[in-house]
Amino acid sequence: MFRILNVCSAECNTFDEAAAGRVERVSDIEIGRAKRARRVYAFDDIAIVPSRRTRDPQDVSISWTIDAFTFAIPVIAAPMDSVVSPATAIAMGRLGGLGVLDLEGVWTRYDDPEPVLETIRGLKPGEATRRMQDIYAEPIKPELVRDRLAEIRAAGVPVAGALSPQRTQELYQTVVDAGVDLFVIRGTTVSAEHVSKSVEPLNLKKFIYELDVPVIVGGAATYTAALHLMRTGAAGVLVGFGGGAASTTRASLGIHAPMATAVADVAGARRDYLDESGGRYVHVIADGGLGTSGDIVKAISVGADAVMLGSTLARASDAPGGGWHWGAEAHHSELPRGNRVEVGTLAPLEQILFGPSTVADGRVNLIGALRRSMATTGYSDLKEFQRVEVVVAPYHQS
Repeated sequence: MFRILNVCSAECNTFDEAAAGRVERVSDIEIGRAKRARRVYAFDDIAIVPSRRTRDPQDVSISWTIDAFTFAIPVIAAPMDSVVSPATAIAMGRLGGLGVLDLEGVWTRYDDPEPVLETIRGLKPGEATRRMQDIYAEPIKPELVRDRLAEIRAAGVPVAGALSPQRTQELYQTVVDAGVDLFVIRGTTVSAEHVSKSVEPLNLKKFIYELDVPVIVGGAATYTAALHLMRTGAAGVLVGFGGGAASTTRASLGIHAPMATAVADVAGARRDYLDESGGRYVHVIADGGLGTSGDIVKAISVGADAVMLGSTLARASDAPGGGWHWGAEAHHSELPRGNRVEVGTLAPLEQILFGPSTVADGRVNLIGALRRSMATTGYSDLKEFQRVEVVVAPYHQS
């Protein structure tokens, strides 16, 4: 349904041609007499449409640049213990992507985390949450933060570490002194205006201004939240809210953000902030709901510059989770909002990214699929591909 806007001048004596060309879409759905809701879309609800031109996949550029760093592939390995260890962060860097180490994970709590990871992998379903709460109650050791980041830096790849907003003020100086190239502040949701009566909240704008390191911050799931984060000076904004494979945020808190709409909304904030700031470009990074190569393709098609992957990379045979996947929400001390889930192993990390694939479900050769999709629709680089035609076409696997 569409509503025509007023097309008359103030006196209604002349016809306003500009206004006549505008219509306002009424997309709200009535939940009940006191509440209306907006119709939003997940990646499974949309599809991209080929254009009149095609290209060879090898002629497509999929590199992206954030601040002073250029990466060959638009893939960031999520800061989760099942996905990124110092070794896999190094491997990601050598493969052209970025691995972000969780600086609140087992790697910074235990001198030797391998037995701890083996314990987590072997937990029975009924005991997993309680035992993981015990395991992650071990204090974070600043010297281990320093040593793990130094190990990655010694390999000659970009160094990135992640902290939650709650831990950032406590540990950021240790992280900066250890030498990071990119600093990630990642939570279920992060706002520029956290209000608290009990603790002094992180002044994100002041923090980023004083930090001589590019900061990626999130998650955000709305236009307004993202715009406020961009105004703090962040180099990139993570888009997502409880949409990952191991998350139960929707069941626990009733909160969920279908990712196609969320990414498109945040991309809209990026566009408006670009005008508002006089040309400052903030990168949009989809983080959640990216289980297949098709999801990655669609995330970029609706405005993402890059993607942050969790379960998709946890399936690598050399991932530290060993076929299991979990995030920080799974061991929250008061209200766990995630599970340890079995994702299995498919292939080594390099093969997950670049193939060849022996399965036909979009879980292997992620980069090859992205290249082929861009080539099939005729686009030569990621920024061009954000202009591809998208249709609403809900897809449900049988």
